[in-house]
Amino acid sequence: MNSPRRSIEQYIRAKDGNRPHLLDQAFTNDATLDMVVCTGSISFPDHVQGRGAIGDVLVSRFNQTFENVYTFCLDAPPASSAETLQCRWMVAMADKHSGEVRVGCGRYDWRFRPQSWLAEGLTITIAHMKTLPADDLSAVMAWVSRLAYPWCSVDDAMDAVPDSSALKDVIQYLSVRHDRTV
Repeated sequence: MNSPRRSIEQYIRAKDGNRPHLLDQAFTNDATLDMVVCTGSISFPDHVQGRGAIGDVLVSRFNQTFENVYTFCLDAPPASSAETLQCRWMVAMADKHSGEVRVGCGRYDWRFRPQSWLAEGLTITIAHMKTLPADDLSAVMAWVSRLAYPWCSVDDAMDAVPDSSALKDVIQYLSVRHDRTV
């Protein structure tokens, strides 16, 4: 049985694991994706229409560049009949070509279609995307691979953050509750 929670989890599994076929269990065929990118260190199109195009941008092309992707929702999962959900997210990943580590955070704004509970709209706000040297990969992956996946509390995520001044903005963003603003 589908639910808003399952739709989100299937999206994360699709994106993190390079499995675009799972988006059939996450988005309606005519879903929309809007991106609000508040950093210059990563780029995405502003608007994408349709599940296939969303899969191309967020799964296929994304996974050409990144590997070892871990995405976390850092707020409580939605109720089984929630029509919307706003939650903070955090991601850690490695660049396949340079070996550099990326750690980012922001907010998801989900809209679900009642009855099917598939996402019909998603706005992803990228507040911060920090680049760390390849030497930090081991510490970052050790940190994120121990976290509950894909739903994790902010406290648990912040409990064992690697010691890196480059992560200061991410830690600060996640430690403050953001309702409707970035």
